[in-house]
Amino acid sequence: MSTTEKGAQAAPGTDRVGPSGGPVGPASSAEDAELLAALGYEQRFDRKVSLWANFALGFVYLSPLVGVVSLFAVGLSTAGGPSVFWIGIVGLGQFLVALVFGEVVSQFPLAGGLYQWVRRLWNGRYAWFTAWTYICCITIGITSTALFSSDFVASLFAGTAKEPGISSTPAERLWIAVAVTAVCLVCNCFGTKTLALISKIGLAAELIGIVLVGLYLLAFERHNSVSIFFDASSSSHDGYFVAFIAASLVGLFLFYGFEACGEVAEEVPNPARSIPRAMQLTVAVGGLAALFAFAGYALAAPDLASILSGEDANPIPAILQNSIGTVGTKLVLAVTLTSFIAGVMSQQAAASRIVFSFARDNMFPGSRAFSKISRKYRVPMNALLAVNVAPVLIFVFVYFSPDSLTKIAAFQMLAGYAAFMMVVLAALRMRLKGWRPAGAWTLGRWGMTVNIAALAYGILGMVLLAQPIGDSRTPFVDRWIAVIGFLVVSAVGLAYLLTAKPDRNSTAPEGDALEVAERLRNRAALITSTSGGKDA
Repeated sequence: MSTTEKGAQAAPGTDRVGPSGGPVGPASSAEDAELLAALGYEQRFDRKVSLWANFALGFVYLSPLVGVVSLFAVGLSTAGGPSVFWIGIVGLGQFLVALVFGEVVSQFPLAGGLYQWVRRLWNGRYAWFTAWTYICCITIGITSTALFSSDFVASLFAGTAKEPGISSTPAERLWIAVAVTAVCLVCNCFGTKTLALISKIGLAAELIGIVLVGLYLLAFERHNSVSIFFDASSSSHDGYFVAFIAASLVGLFLFYGFEACGEVAEEVPNPARSIPRAMQLTVAVGGLAALFAFAGYALAAPDLASILSGEDANPIPAILQNSIGTVGTKLVLAVTLTSFIAGVMSQQAAASRIVFSFARDNMFPGSRAFSKISRKYRVPMNALLAVNVAPVLIFVFVYFSPDSLTKIAAFQMLAGYAAFMMVVLAALRMRLKGWRPAGAWTLGRWGMTVNIAALAYGILGMVLLAQPIGDSRTPFVDRWIAVIGFLVVSAVGLAYLLTAKPDRNSTAPEGDALEVAERLRNRAALITSTSGGKDA
């Protein structure tokens, strides 16, 4: 592997280059396996996820189409048109986080993503708690995505005489969520190639659903003025600032999933260079697509007042029905359902890889079973099955408590941001100890600045996500459900960590980011010298 150190003078966001000026890094399966062996693991997965498939995986996990159709009514009814600006604000903040993740994954392209990164940047105990938090987040992600799909499935299969924006009943929601989860699980069991194919299909469906429909709505179906995005008078809050802060959930709930690109690092050729690019593309393209879709639906809404008042909680099918008719609506709903399926698949894949990575290091109950890879399709089958148990149980809980879905999703995002910031904090700590990332992709001299800015953004995001929901008349537990849920999950995780001490069972490498970086630089220098000053 040729990963010649360009040093602190590298331009931000560039690949490492060798003396001849060309990019360096693993370029073949043999070199990828060699890098993996140098990091302490053997190649067990098939590397069939290309750069574009990896980008598609992160994109359908972030899923701007699913995010917008799920959050559109919530944003407008909470704070009116100004909610759209949080898509851009949060997108910029998460892009900083993606840059930090890119440097880390470039040096440590390992299955399990966040868990492996913080293990090598800090230690096994810190990594266990990070992974626990993140697994809980993804579990809720599978749950909420499958449940949010129910209204769109119900609308898709409704007769033309019915209202296009019908809502599913609790029973329909339960069975639709179970069916979506089961279909995604079966598809995931057929291996990385199937996952990559469906991710690409999901990407195409997302872009068709956003770009073509969005352009049509903006060009021919504009019923509202652009001024609605600057008007907070329809909000139930007092003053523009309060409304704007309340609207932050629209962006904060939308931008996650790009880290899934790194969860499957051992299934990606040349991961040290391609995964950072895939993460950045996911955030940038996903953010622009979400902004475009949100604005298009808002400007095309024929009855904006009912959405702002909260009377219409599922307005997207009605907007489409009014704009492109029944047949067009059915096609768009089918595209949306494709995005939901691809999104659940990517979440299942990400969760199973982190459980596998956890178990491979003997850090997880039942490690022997969960670290197994199926012979034919090369997937962690037992881990895949395990990560779907909790979602099914939560489906049943939501059946008996239909109003709990939003509360569950609130915890999901706070836990996700906490896990992200654990990675960013671990990277900053190691930088202060002298770490200079030595992967094939680096920020160079801008690394420290971006790392600090990403941490500041993430802390702000966590503060906003921890804000109480509702008003003084809302029950205490409902108002603080995100914080309470996070504290309960954290307490359970810490209790297990301190009593069972799973980190003591593992002999896997930890806290060695400095040493690995130095070995990579020395090795690159040796390869350069033995090749006569040319890249290997």
